[in-house]
Amino acid sequence: MKTTLFNRLTAGLLAAVLCLSVLAGCAAKPQKELTRYSTIFYDVFDTVTQVIAYCESEEEFTKQMEALHADLISYNQLYDIYNDYDGVVNVKTINDNAGKAPVQVDDRILSMLELARQMYDTTNGKLNVAMGSVLNIWHNYREAAESHQNEADNTLPTQEELEAAAQHCDINNVVIDEQAKTVYLADPEMSLDVGSVGKGYAVEMVCQAAQARGLTSALVSVGGNLRAIGKKPDGSQWTGGVENPWNASEVYTNTNSIFGSPINMSDLALVTSGDYQRYFVVDGKRYHHIIDPDTLWPAAYYNGVTVLCPDSGMADCLTTALFCMPLEEGQKLVESLDGVEAMWCTPDKQATTSSGWDSHLKK
Repeated sequence: MKTTLFNRLTAGLLAAVLCLSVLAGCAAKPQKELTRYSTIFYDVFDTVTQVIAYCESEEEFTKQMEALHADLISYNQLYDIYNDYDGVVNVKTINDNAGKAPVQVDDRILSMLELARQMYDTTNGKLNVAMGSVLNIWHNYREAAESHQNEADNTLPTQEELEAAAQHCDINNVVIDEQAKTVYLADPEMSLDVGSVGKGYAVEMVCQAAQARGLTSALVSVGGNLRAIGKKPDGSQWTGGVENPWNASEVYTNTNSIFGSPINMSDLALVTSGDYQRYFVVDGKRYHHIIDPDTLWPAAYYNGVTVLCPDSGMADCLTTALFCMPLEEGQKLVESLDGVEAMWCTPDKQATTSSGWDSHLKK
């Protein structure tokens, strides 16, 4: 029997969107017929957001989507590490004040960092938002590669460079004062990178807020993060598929898929991380964005890892952490967590699943 990790906090890419033919909708009076609506946003978390829902009217759908979109924009600004926004104290503000002074922040930053710290402990440090100094090096090399017209001009960081940065990744130097609502980075050379948790946590909080506003059935996709609200109006399950990491242009959602049947995911989150999503190439080898805290280089165990669980924030953290663990270690972790299932896709083009994965497959 799996044990409970923690109570849910209250407060790739569109190709990973899965089967969007099975979608749900807003709170409705039983006597009214629900109509299917959909919308797409392109301005949050550097990816595509798609929402499909059933509502009583287009007016109701528009109202719900305006609120949901506004929430996503707000979270995107709060968790941004690269840009400043007028009147917004965000994660970049915390980084800019490393070693200088505590920064008073929004509760949504505090609760996100609380989850990140919990997951650091749960994953034995494989999920570490304090690795900004190392991740920034890889980001800069990837950005430089994207600006080159000739692949031969692409270069890699040195081990010495990475190890020097790794001296500034101690999560214990992230000092959080819950009463004062401040975050202080005690090491002036350290920085936060919340890319492994921010989007997933934002999706979870946005969906919970939408439910509180009366949305009872919808599918929200923010890049590789899927979150289902409720069931379809007829009471049947939602279904989704997992992107094929060995052919990233294809999404498998039928019984001919190498992953089997579509996945039932009502009131669940389905999150995938893959080595095909963000990368650059040096000497014919692909270097992706998921960095192993032990080696300081892109993790080499898998091509893709997918997590299915009730909480999108937790799922986001786990896909990154599991990507950096040997299979046996990752399986042991997943089996210890209540309500969590996973799929690991290895370079030999084999897919391994956790013990309860098949129970979520559409029959």
